[in-house]
Amino acid sequence: MVTTTVKVGNIGIGNGNPFLLIAGPCVIESRKSCIEIAARLKDLCQKVDVPLIFKTSFDKANRSSVDSYRGPGIEKGLDVLSEIKDKLKLPVLSDVHRISEVDNASKVLDVIQVPAFLCRQTDLLQEIAKKGKPINIKKGQFLAPWDTKNIIEKIEHKGNKKILLTERGTSFGYNNLVVDFRGIAIMRRFGYPVGFDATHSVQLPGGAGKSSSGEREFVMPLTRSALAFGCDFIYMEVHKNPKKALCDGPNMVDLKELERILKIGKRIDKLIKEEGY
Repeated sequence: MVTTTVKVGNIGIGNGNPFLLIAGPCVIESRKSCIEIAARLKDLCQKVDVPLIFKTSFDKANRSSVDSYRGPGIEKGLDVLSEIKDKLKLPVLSDVHRISEVDNASKVLDVIQVPAFLCRQTDLLQEIAKKGKPINIKKGQFLAPWDTKNIIEKIEHKGNKKILLTERGTSFGYNNLVVDFRGIAIMRRFGYPVGFDATHSVQLPGGAGKSSSGEREFVMPLTRSALAFGCDFIYMEVHKNPKKALCDGPNMVDLKELERILKIGKRIDKLIKEEGY
């Protein structure tokens, strides 16, 4: 059972609070499109009364191919995120891949994310932990859920207890992932909020040869299942036109579909919280 409330601004995550949405495009494609998506997300989340943290990446350092679009880089990317944070009054999250990025990123980001492939990198984890900011750990596709206890202890060792864990599927082999929802319950036993990455969980890594493919039609049923299992937040990548996205288009959700997903999710979350899960 989650006994810790992680605060991001005035948003409380876990410990019986309503579920939170962490959403945005996979990567910053342009300043204009990123700000437009953030504004639309803010309006929608205010309409359906779901708290929001805006996410995007300034550098996708683990793309399948050397030819894949990675993003604008840390300097330009943080500038875009800073504008969204200041003008739209939204908390912002992004991922860091190197220790050298941590100082600058921590000056802008409200939540610092550790990518799944780097979730066991002790030096990176502890450098981020020292900043005292909330940390979102993507559980590696190669880890059992109980292995995240070791990650938690590395962060706690530096005095940081603002920890979020995110389930994003487990390697099934041959360009596929599978979600074992028992992992949400297992990780919640460690006392910290646990979320579900609904879009990366339907990714088919490397499924298109030089890029990943995906099965976005399963985002809705998996989101419903995760909330029924008691997850504390939903992590989701969204786009104005996923078919034209520069990264992860096949598994991203069209913004036009998001309102329905959130409305159904709210009803499930309310029922589960009323039952004291």
